[in-house]
Amino acid sequence: MTAQDDIESTASLLARVRAGDEEARARLVVRYRTLLRRWAHGRVPPRARALIDTEDVVQVTLLRALERAGGFEPRHEGAFLAYLRTILLNEIRATLRRVDRGPELEVLPTELRDEHPSPLAEAIGAEAIDSYEAALATLTEEQQQAVVLRVEMGLTYQQVAEAMGSPSIDAARMLVARALARLSEKMVEHGR
Repeated sequence: MTAQDDIESTASLLARVRAGDEEARARLVVRYRTLLRRWAHGRVPPRARALIDTEDVVQVTLLRALERAGGFEPRHEGAFLAYLRTILLNEIRATLRRVDRGPELEVLPTELRDEHPSPLAEAIGAEAIDSYEAALATLTEEQQQAVVLRVEMGLTYQQVAEAMGSPSIDAARMLVARALARLSEKMVEHGR
C-alpha cells in the first residue's frame, strides 16, 4: 500500500469509480474486503452455514455497492462503510430467507456436529446477540457506526477517528465509550 492509498479518501475513490476508473474500484475492494469479512464472520446462523459462504456474501456486497456507486453520495468518511454493512446484512437476511424457503436439509449424524459457537456468539453469548442487535438499532447512526467499527471490526481508536472524520483520537474514544454505555443500558432494558 502506498502513501497515496492511505491519504486518498473513500469519497475521492467513489468519485473516480463513478467516472469509470477501474483502479479506484479495485482500491475500494481491497480497502473494505477484510473489514467486511471480519464483520460477516459469525453473523451467519449455524443452520445456514453450509449454504452461505462468508467470502461470497462479502463479494456480492462489494459488487452491489460498486454497481450503485453512481447514486451514493457520502455525507461523511464513514458513510460508505455503514452503507456496505447495511448491504451485507441485507444479503445475509435474503440468503437466510432463501434457505428457510428451500427444501429441508438432511440431518447429519451427531458425531459430525460442530460444538464450537461462532466467534461473535462466543464473544457475547448466543442469546445476547438478539439483545445486542436490538439495542444497537436504538443508537444514533453515529453511535452505531462507532460501536461497529471498534467492537465488531476491531479497529483502533485512531482508525475509528479517521473513518468517522473525528477531530482526534480522544474524541473517537469518547464517542465509542458513550455509545457503549448507551448500548449497555439498552441491552439491560431489552433483557427485562
